[in-house]
Amino acid sequence: MPLIDSVIARVPQPFRDLALRHSELIKFAIVGGTTMVFDLAIFYSLSLTVLEPKPVVAKIISGVMATILSYILNREWAFKNRGGRERHHEALLFFTISGVGVLLAAAPLWIANNVFDIREAQENLTTRVIIDFVLNYIIGNLLQMVFRFWALRRFAFPDENGRVVLPVDDSAADEEEQFGHS
Repeated sequence: MPLIDSVIARVPQPFRDLALRHSELIKFAIVGGTTMVFDLAIFYSLSLTVLEPKPVVAKIISGVMATILSYILNREWAFKNRGGRERHHEALLFFTISGVGVLLAAAPLWIANNVFDIREAQENLTTRVIIDFVLNYIIGNLLQMVFRFWALRRFAFPDENGRVVLPVDDSAADEEEQFGHS
């Protein structure tokens, strides 16, 4: 039994039914939290060093890298029972939707820096880090998370139980063998 299923099995009723009903959302949120930490590490590594004067570029680079990880985790875990599309079509939709998500996540930082010059006004590194965090990882991630969950379920992984392997009906194969090869 997978870890999430064993945790959900221990949740008391009526919350267990709610968790089971929304297991995709829970898994999507766990993937999002994991990729957020990944994104954070890359963003701050870049924005506090080589891309210090260009935080939006650092955010886009970290967002793209986190998106690649997100595709793997969402496809193989959060939405593993969905599908209905050929893998290359599914991937194209996922990365297009996620590209819009990266732009949505970067938008508050871009607006703050390019419209209001908030970053330039802050000489204190701690204040700049806090502002970047609030703009990127709270406001930006909330915007892109809502959009991506809706769009991924609707377009990239549309069919619930789309990847479930159905049992083979041996009786039809037996009839074909009996009557088709006589």
